[in-house]
Amino acid sequence: MVVKVSKLISTLHESNKFNEENKAFINGVASSLGSPIELSDIDDYDCDVKLIFIASGGSEGLFLSNISRLKPPYYLLTNGSNNSLAASLEILTYLNNNSLKGEILHGSNEYIASRIKELGTKKEVGAPARLGVIGKPSDWLISSIPNYEAVKQTFNIELVDIPLEKTIELYKGKNDKTSYKTTVFSQSEVNNASKFSSVLKDIVRDNALDGLTIRCFDLLPVIRMTGCLALSNLNDEGIIGTCEGDIMAMISMYLVKKLFNQSSFQANPSKIDVENNRIVLAHCTIPTDMTSSWQFHTHFESKIGVAIKGEVKEGPLTVFRLSSDLKHYFVEEGRIIENLNEGDLCRTQIVVELPNVSTLLKNPCGNHHIVFFGHHKKEIERYLSKIL
Repeated sequence: MVVKVSKLISTLHESNKFNEENKAFINGVASSLGSPIELSDIDDYDCDVKLIFIASGGSEGLFLSNISRLKPPYYLLTNGSNNSLAASLEILTYLNNNSLKGEILHGSNEYIASRIKELGTKKEVGAPARLGVIGKPSDWLISSIPNYEAVKQTFNIELVDIPLEKTIELYKGKNDKTSYKTTVFSQSEVNNASKFSSVLKDIVRDNALDGLTIRCFDLLPVIRMTGCLALSNLNDEGIIGTCEGDIMAMISMYLVKKLFNQSSFQANPSKIDVENNRIVLAHCTIPTDMTSSWQFHTHFESKIGVAIKGEVKEGPLTVFRLSSDLKHYFVEEGRIIENLNEGDLCRTQIVVELPNVSTLLKNPCGNHHIVFFGHHKKEIERYLSKIL
């Protein structure tokens, strides 16, 4: 394992004695680690673990002036002498306030060395991924926009912005015919929705995407349709597709696909019964491979376009959602006990028995949650403990 360290020191503390003490500290950590720690330039990241040695108080401004040369996550090494811990706390608070991942490595040489070993053996989901963001997230998703660079550093996922206007232009110029024939729903609406499905598949192909999210409500006034059927089709084909430009729902769904090779359902928590540990989850699109049967319906809020009303297979499930700070998440195992047909909810509606459901009323990680079959809480917790 290659470990490199760059030092940040206030000029007020420079002295031969001070430098010798710092050298002895780093050598002590290296001895406990069982391998050398190389001193390197601040922008040298050719290593398994990069440490930023905050060697003294007064280094906060130096860190900030060099942050463009650094990459998250920021591992701040400190020995506690010369106000180095105090400076590190100030820096980490700045990082937290700006949704940037960081950690202070402080304590005995043995503890610091063990933490470096843990950091050096973290595993990524797999090969790099590209996920598209068509239009920005919907205006109501005020807590669902992550730092793009932090997502890349944490999950090896590149987020690619794609203009919604370009997508609409592609749709208007598309002449594809539908593969769906219907006698119980508007054929013209199904044709339009199918054509939009083809457009999204073209965007996935042309931008080499593993999935996408789209600001779908902005389609309503322009082309009088939604992306419900198109997103269902993408997910059925193993390509991640989420609604409303919800980036965190997309990332959560992508992790489910990579870890468990499953389709999943992006749903709104609509009603919570704390006394009976039950939650109603609903949305207007779902992968059809998660249903025992399904039918076309209109989009709930607008009453236009084509949505999917599915009957979801009853049985064990997991509910999962990452927060946009990339530090917190909700995951719980439950059971689908009923499908509903309520007129005041999105079209696919399920009732789930879910322990600790009151957590969502106290410490939520956002609106949409990802639902998938089976009990997988331990696997998700084990994976995320190595990443977050």
